[in-house]
Amino acid sequence: MKRSWTQLSQLSGGTYIAQDFERAAYRLVTEQVLYSSDRTSRNAYHLVETYFADFGAALEPLGIRLERNPHYRYVVALPNHGEGTAVSLEQTLLILVLRHRYDAAMRQGQIEDHGEVIVELPELQEAYQALAGRPMPELGPLRDALRMLRRWSVCKVVDCEADDPQPFRLLVRPAIVEIVGAQWLQRLDQHNRDDDENEDQDAAAAPGNDTTDTDDASA
Repeated sequence: MKRSWTQLSQLSGGTYIAQDFERAAYRLVTEQVLYSSDRTSRNAYHLVETYFADFGAALEPLGIRLERNPHYRYVVALPNHGEGTAVSLEQTLLILVLRHRYDAAMRQGQIEDHGEVIVELPELQEAYQALAGRPMPELGPLRDALRMLRRWSVCKVVDCEADDPQPFRLLVRPAIVEIVGAQWLQRLDQHNRDDDENEDQDAAAAPGNDTTDTDDASA
């Protein structure tokens, strides 16, 4: 680290204390993205933005690199190694579909003020079926999967009004561009390989598929 948190707090002229820097660094690691547009993370975002190089140097030994988007005003912490993150097939499919919808909205210029994209449930259902080749999960499991995706700060659930036919809509956030990359396709490929291996094992264990050599068995 170039400068300690204590040194930085002194340079701030008393605006920040060392614990402010510690808390901001911890939030970067646990929440992954700090958006200036979010009331709860606005102060931490400005602190990291002001001392961006110092936070980058502090997190580099952990295998985490920082990137920032000055246009939509957010900073994102990207781990160099994501092997330890357990992600289910449902979560993998859902986040890839959301990235697809975000890219489509970007091409069509359907972007909100802070770089966010609104995805209605019928639209999500159609895209999920087309891209995943299977029905979208029911509302209960879907909410559970979306709740898990919040740890990557790539989407928010926005409850609809009582007279709206859909219970909620999704707000896909701009950091999905940095977070959901090639490694997610690799995770999907791994899920597919695991499914193939399980099917092979089930087929081998099925009645009538005993491959034991009968001559050896009777000897």
